Amino acid sequence: MIVNNNKTPVGEVRPSQLLWTYGPGALIDLPNLSVVTLGIDRWEKDRCQPIQEARLLDAVRKVLGPQVENLRMPPFKKGEQLDPFSAEANIGVPVRPFPRWMRCVKCGLLSPFDAQLFEIKENQYRPERTRFVHRGCTGSKGTDKAKDADAVPARFLLACRNGHLDDFPWHYFVHGGAGTCKGTLSFYESGASLQTENLWVKCSCGASRSLAQAFGKAGKENLPACRGRHPHLDHFDVDCKEPPKAVLLGATDSWFPITLSALAIPQASDPLTQLVLDGWDFFEDVTTETEVAPIVKTLKKTGSLPGIDKFTPAAIWAAIELHRSGGKAEQVGEADIKGPEWAVLTEANPPTDYPHFMSKKVPKPQGFDKYISRVLLLERLREVNALLGFTRVEAPESSGDSSDRSHMAALAMGKPEWVPANQVHGEGIFIQFEEQTLVDWEALAAVKQLDVQLRGGHRGWRNSRKLDPVEGYPGIRYAMLHTLSHLLIRELALECGYNAASIRERIYADTSTDQPQAGILIYTAAADSDGTLGGLVDLGKPENLGRLLEQALNRSKICSSDPLCSEHDPEKDRSLHGAACHACSLVAETSCEQGNRYLDRALVVPTLVNAGAAFFVGP
Repeated sequence: MIVNNNKTPVGEVRPSQLLWTYGPGALIDLPNLSVVTLGIDRWEKDRCQPIQEARLLDAVRKVLGPQVENLRMPPFKKGEQLDPFSAEANIGVPVRPFPRWMRCVKCGLLSPFDAQLFEIKENQYRPERTRFVHRGCTGSKGTDKAKDADAVPARFLLACRNGHLDDFPWHYFVHGGAGTCKGTLSFYESGASLQTENLWVKCSCGASRSLAQAFGKAGKENLPACRGRHPHLDHFDVDCKEPPKAVLLGATDSWFPITLSALAIPQASDPLTQLVLDGWDFFEDVTTETEVAPIVKTLKKTGSLPGIDKFTPAAIWAAIELHRSGGKAEQVGEADIKGPEWAVLTEANPPTDYPHFMSKKVPKPQGFDKYISRVLLLERLREVNALLGFTRVEAPESSGDSSDRSHMAALAMGKPEWVPANQVHGEGIFIQFEEQTLVDWEALAAVKQLDVQLRGGHRGWRNSRKLDPVEGYPGIRYAMLHTLSHLLIRELALECGYNAASIRERIYADTSTDQPQAGILIYTAAADSDGTLGGLVDLGKPENLGRLLEQALNRSKICSSDPLCSEHDPEKDRSLHGAACHACSLVAETSCEQGNRYLDRALVVPTLVNAGAAFFVGP
């Protein structure tokens, strides 16, 4: 991580965090600084390694435009022990101190850092110790002994639903509106606790105000209109109509990523053809067989196309010619993310040995023949994630292709030529359910009643956010499969040995085609070898999966929050879940593809309130 202006190192984060937590426009709360990650048009593009995934790239282009050339990984340093003054040590992502307002920890002086009252103190050997200091601070009592004091970021900001972020308007707030006073501000605490009513800002002119008046209904009256600021782009939008909201530095609602993800699935008849298809950007301009060997050597060194070095140049050249002549495999619906995945997962003979996809059919767990039609163990898989943009204040509706993006903030000025992405390798368990059993279950009166309640909660939730109330509802089938997936994730996390946050889900529940979907894929999504140790796949064997399913179903019949949990009606409070809470059904936000929405365990098992809508009435 580097500061943009003078390339001063200020700290480090993992590359994957630049996609999920600290992407463009996000605040990074370092030990002594707070910085904002700048737009991708400020990043060193040549240091961002491309990732090959044609289906996902096509889906990204569908959202952001055809000018998107590729997906790229964030830059990272390849070595730990580097000379801090070398060029290699400065590889990173550009950031800028934000908020601009700093507070002296001794005298309480409140001022922008560019007003020359604070000075940055670099530390090349320990970047995380880089900080601002108040030169010649005399302390809160104004003693004669001047001494440097640390300055920390003021921990209040303004944000709005259109993705804007701005400094807190300290002068406007303390004076009750726009004025001409340019007095010196100070920040102090009046009580033992750090509640907002005990935090005060005071001007040298005598005006003062408690920060409690910046939140809630009082905040709407005491804060100015949104200025439309994008600090990561150095840009101001005009005429933003969204009311700004005071947020705390480090608050989780200041940045929500909007992402798309896709599994790397075979689209060709053999592994070599699939590799050529995946790396066609590298082979497209090859005209003779002699040009193949140098390209393969480069790909082996960079790791851009794993597995290509196992084939001879002659075989690769033959595959290139076949692909160029039109003998390539038919690609169905590349813009559709889950459709092609479902087609591969449900093939009569699914692929067993491809570069990023290795599967194995196993028998169904005993006692679940009525409900489950297939279990597939994915011993090897790859998931690629791409960052499209972000929102503030409120999380996006969903992470899927149908999510609402009316409030999505951009990653760069203008249309981006590339987007940040990452890839994870792992393993998974795919479970396909009996279509006829699902159809019969959907026809039950109790299921239709729960469908009405969930749909009513969905409509109320979207109405309160000024969104189209009709769009976005995934259906009662999705809610049931989604809930079962969560119950199974919680059970697997207790036994497989993986971190619960590294287990993810993909729900296949599209019923709009001639071949309706009904399946769940639970897989690991670790950026290192932790996701390929075999612990999850082993639990997919029939003797283990049957036991885990029974445990998950029995455990979810009674929740420790019952009867409140089972009595919850989403239609009454305009929420997106029924009988579901942290004690029974919710999982980590990184594990769920819907942000813990559209859940109701009454659709899976009988509950205290509803015993007639359960899909599993007994193994």
